[in-house]
Amino acid sequence: MIEMKVAGIALDAVTRSPIALLKDGSDRRALPIYIGQDQAKAIVSALEKQTPPRPLTHDLIGNILSAWEMQVTRTVIHSLQDNTFYAILCVQQGEEMREIDCRPSDAIAIALRTNSPIWVMEEVIAEASIPVDRDADEEEQRAFREFVSNLRPEDFTRGSSSGSSNSESEC
Repeated sequence: MIEMKVAGIALDAVTRSPIALLKDGSDRRALPIYIGQDQAKAIVSALEKQTPPRPLTHDLIGNILSAWEMQVTRTVIHSLQDNTFYAILCVQQGEEMREIDCRPSDAIAIALRTNSPIWVMEEVIAEASIPVDRDADEEEQRAFREFVSNLRPEDFTRGSSSGSSNSESEC
């Protein structure tokens, strides 16, 4: 799993649909998730630390969790099926842990309100993310190809060829 941060809300240029944009810690990969207008408003208000005069749905959920001494330990976007993302909220009460199925947009809005980390499974990122820094990606690929081209079979052997018995351990 890779921890992601909410970079913001964008609009699809053609459909004008809101997109929640998550980025990895290195700002190299972005995961766009199409969401509804209401969820976009909820995420933006959480990002901007706006407090509504009365609790909205995601605020209410946070208040309920707090009143019952429950904590969202993390949100996990765990799969992508037929262009639909799936997520869970990991909730803890005392020693008991529960996974609650939810839409990623709701999970993101709740995670922002509860200061909980957002994690995405690597296979979801591999399938649906977009590169943010193509130049850095190409440089990394070039360096890896150069590294592989210079490998020799003896680079894969452990220990030394001198027959010395005082080799250091690799920890």
